[in-house]
Amino acid sequence: MVYKGRDLTRDNALVAMKKIRLEQDDDGVPSTALREISLLRELSHDNIVRLLDVEHASAPSQRLYLVFEWVDQDLKRYMDEVSRSSPRGGRLTGDKVRQLMYQLLEGLDYCHAKGIVHRDLKPQNLLMDRNGTLKIADFGLARAFCIPLRTYTHEVVTLWYRCPEILLGQRKYGLGVDIWSVGTIFAELVNFYPLWPGDSEIDELFRIFRTLGTPNEKLWPGVSQLPDFKPVFPQWPPTPIARAVPEGLDELGQDLLKQMFVYNPSDRISARAALAHPYFDGLRGAKEEDMQL
Repeated sequence: MVYKGRDLTRDNALVAMKKIRLEQDDDGVPSTALREISLLRELSHDNIVRLLDVEHASAPSQRLYLVFEWVDQDLKRYMDEVSRSSPRGGRLTGDKVRQLMYQLLEGLDYCHAKGIVHRDLKPQNLLMDRNGTLKIADFGLARAFCIPLRTYTHEVVTLWYRCPEILLGQRKYGLGVDIWSVGTIFAELVNFYPLWPGDSEIDELFRIFRTLGTPNEKLWPGVSQLPDFKPVFPQWPPTPIARAVPEGLDELGQDLLKQMFVYNPSDRISARAALAHPYFDGLRGAKEEDMQL
């Protein structure tokens, strides 16, 4: 449960209070809460939500409150409002999509540079303030990332934004899981509907295969050895990436999206390389000028 409140110690500033109930028979604070607190304590970036404080209440029942800066809405609600604002259903301009993607990648690059993989990127976990600043939130499933790769759970990332290596049962994965999620968000910002809204893991996989083609050892070395890969999967040929964004994305945007949807995680574009992509040339140049000023 998340409440809106005012911080009396900070000039009545609005805050968001995330309440976590601690049951008497539980083994203390949930691991997701501990993980979120410990990771957010290490992060300080304009495109990541700020954790202001942690409060413990013992009466009438045990509760833990995570106090965050107040941000007006999430990206999903913002898109819904834009859609409702037009009789025919609104869309974001190409420049607006570019700005939002750049901010998302800047926040993600900062996380990855700190050795943190988010593992649950989706529009509902991206917040937007009144100035149009995007902030990555909800680090409950995030993990510190290390080399060599460790074995992680596959019960991460909301299904529609989940990468194929996790869907196929891979237990050792890295930063590429976030990049795949960013790609699905990118397409959703353009189309204004989810790219692959599967209702089960196999349905999600087949929706991906219909667009990108069924993976094989040539496209993705080692894919046939993944626990849930089946040689009897239907064989779909790849389709042009433009079909994934029929509402319109320029050639540079399509090229960036294509690099985010590379099957082999080791060949998938990184957040830092994505920020340097020509798709952001004008935006990046303007930002560098602002920083110099």
